[in-house]
Amino acid sequence: MATMSLAAASPLASIPRGVATSAPRTAFLGPRTGGTPATRFFPGLAAAPQPAGRGPAAAVAPMAKREQDLEEIRGMTTEQLEEEVVDLKGELFLLRLKRSARQEFKNSEFCRMRKRIARMLTVKREREIEQGINKRLSRKLDRKWKQSIVVRPPPSLRENKEE
Repeated sequence: MATMSLAAASPLASIPRGVATSAPRTAFLGPRTGGTPATRFFPGLAAAPQPAGRGPAAAVAPMAKREQDLEEIRGMTTEQLEEEVVDLKGELFLLRLKRSARQEFKNSEFCRMRKRIARMLTVKREREIEQGINKRLSRKLDRKWKQSIVVRPPPSLRENKEE
């Protein structure tokens, strides 16, 4: 009874070293097209029409959700931005409470809220840069703003109390 090693049974081991091969060494032994176009084997593939709304031929591409969100944020005043940031941070706090209490919540809301807060703070900082406020003064103003925040329930709790 002769034993055969796994290396001898492998199709990769049958190619001697130093011999140049035109195709990369793989275990796949199926048909090789040799660089022929796909239309040779699938004639209907070349005649498939391109979708009207996609690709470089499309006249008007729909705006990305993030860009719409940024336009909406840039349209707000600085005071509205600050209020919205406070509300979103309150919502984020409620989500953390739900997670710690093992209540039902959407895990994707964490990332969505954090990103929205970051976008708002970025727009706020861009406006400070336009006004010529340097980083050090910006941090002082930010610290002063954080101390002036009046703690209030986030909008989701306010809606529940009104009902």
